[in-house]
Amino acid sequence: MPPRASINARELLLSFGAIALVGGSLAGGWWQGQRSRGTHTSSSQVAVERQAEQLRQRLADGTASEAEQQRLVQLLLVLNQQEEATVLLEQLADQQPKRWQLRLLLAELHRTNNNRSAAERELRQLLNLSPDRIEALQLMTLLQLEQGRGNEAQGQLKAQIEKASKPALQPQVLPLGLLLGDLQQRMGQNAAAGVTYTKLASDFPRDPRPLLALALLRQEQGDAKAAQEALAQARSRQPGSRDNLLDRVAASWGISNLRQAETTTGAVPDGRAPNRGVTKEPSPGTTAPGSEQR
Repeated sequence: MPPRASINARELLLSFGAIALVGGSLAGGWWQGQRSRGTHTSSSQVAVERQAEQLRQRLADGTASEAEQQRLVQLLLVLNQQEEATVLLEQLADQQPKRWQLRLLLAELHRTNNNRSAAERELRQLLNLSPDRIEALQLMTLLQLEQGRGNEAQGQLKAQIEKASKPALQPQVLPLGLLLGDLQQRMGQNAAAGVTYTKLASDFPRDPRPLLALALLRQEQGDAKAAQEALAQARSRQPGSRDNLLDRVAASWGISNLRQAETTTGAVPDGRAPNRGVTKEPSPGTTAPGSEQR
């Protein structure tokens, strides 16, 4: 069985701005972190409980501000009071419909509590307002995958990609495609994932993320040479960049000469000879690496 890429490599890929199904949404990672920070010592637990009780009283008196209500949600999650946190979060999400992050967190809470129908309901409400909200699509895709509906999720993503590709390629094709590729990997469809990443690399020739995703795929397949080639090409799309993230990915794989490799590697990931004379312009609104899609 081929070795899998290290956890550090996948985390580095995510920090570079690629979209992946890592077992939870951004909201889920946030509240899990809130919980872990609050349960180290009994003294901190007591302090959290005291603060939560004070905010509960302000909420009951009708004097709690929105910020205090949100703080109470955080504290309730730290205390693992998920049912109470869910009720309060539902109120906040209804009161502040423009704060889509609240409804995303609510969906993640429902998922964590194994109430997947409620989680899907919240996500559909988000997607009805903003169909391309990638964070909601990420969690929806994960929900569908967990329920054995991966093919359904693929069909929906492919339809959105096709719609966003006509008459001209739109920037949202990139995050949608990255999400599709990772879903295909999770379903064991590595060949399809490779095709997805390679097409994205061609469609967005200045963005290193598709090549970085392809490198991770090849590394997980045990093809170190192809992984190094893809990683080197991703690095070449950041000439002069001071960001050493790709070098850190390479180091996690035991590749120490990434900059040298990018000058000596001649093949492109799909096996074609590189075309040095043609530069394809990216879509005007292509999301920059590491930036958040709005």
